[in-house]
Amino acid sequence: MSNSLSQHAIAPAEVLRGPGAWLQGIPRLAALGQRPLVLGRSAVTAQLRQQLVADLHQAGLQPHCAELQFDCCEEDLKKVSAICQNQGCDAVVAIGGGKVLDAGKLLAHRLSLACITVPTSAATCAGWTALANIYSVEGAFLGDVALARCPDLLIFDHDLVRQAPARTLASGIADAMAKWYESSVSSGASGDGLVQQAVQMARVLRDQLMLEAEFALQDPHGAAWERVAEACGLSAGLIGGIGGARCRTVAAHAVHNGLTQLEASHGRLHGEKVGFGILVQLRLEEVLGGNQLAGQSRRQLLPLFRKLGLPVSLEELGLAEAGLHQLQQACAFACSDDSDLHHLPFAVGPNDLLAALVSTCSSERQPA
Repeated sequence: MSNSLSQHAIAPAEVLRGPGAWLQGIPRLAALGQRPLVLGRSAVTAQLRQQLVADLHQAGLQPHCAELQFDCCEEDLKKVSAICQNQGCDAVVAIGGGKVLDAGKLLAHRLSLACITVPTSAATCAGWTALANIYSVEGAFLGDVALARCPDLLIFDHDLVRQAPARTLASGIADAMAKWYESSVSSGASGDGLVQQAVQMARVLRDQLMLEAEFALQDPHGAAWERVAEACGLSAGLIGGIGGARCRTVAAHAVHNGLTQLEASHGRLHGEKVGFGILVQLRLEEVLGGNQLAGQSRRQLLPLFRKLGLPVSLEELGLAEAGLHQLQQACAFACSDDSDLHHLPFAVGPNDLLAALVSTCSSERQPA
């Protein structure tokens, strides 16, 4: 048994989930801060945020609102941090999608404030995790930041999440499924009991999503929707918390990070790019690693992703007009020395990755 110390930020201090969780959670929120900074971004959810802020006022709190102009980036964080300090805010309430939640967590971390996350979709598990992704003003991925702890309170209100477009849930399904395809490669042979359990939880999560994803999208008021939405927004985060740093992302997220370097990909959601990255990773395992089971897995995922409306090719990602130089730029970033892509058990260069990018849909009927 190893004597090395492992540190895990496993879960939020408290999680409230279910219909009406927001209103029921306000007393718990009030116990964390009376003058919260309410952080948001999307114009689509502006009216929703106004209602939630009104609820806070009605409960006797003194919220102050701030909006991000870009993705989670240093320029926005600097501006919002000044607002938070000037207004004497004592907590951060992040309401929105993954990038807003990441910005709220990082802001609370830097200012040593209580953090409350309120997801408005199930597109990612960002409301759960002790991790924040940093982007440039243009929307290109720059890196990630490990935080000291998970949020103090996560409010996963089904009524709020249900209002999001179905596309966001499909994106969350792809992002959550990546937990299995990446962790099983990077940590499947680990002798660490917690890591082994996290990998098996990721497998169960994948299986559940394979079985129920279509039903969830067909009926947003059904039991399958609740299970799938919570699997994407909550369970996926728990797996990452238990598995820790050794339950790593691999090529699927590295592909996402590379694609964000191309402006043409910015109209696609995080999970849509990660889902495409799963197909690319499986193609790499099949061609470079000689893993025929990976080829079978890729061919199994393709029809499901198509039914969910997820992009399975560069053309469907909006990159049909991307030139060779641009794609090479994305591949070079994804293959940089510190990239998670190198957790694959074989060497991958930019040209290898480019070949996989353009052949995710190929050989669908080739025998195993």
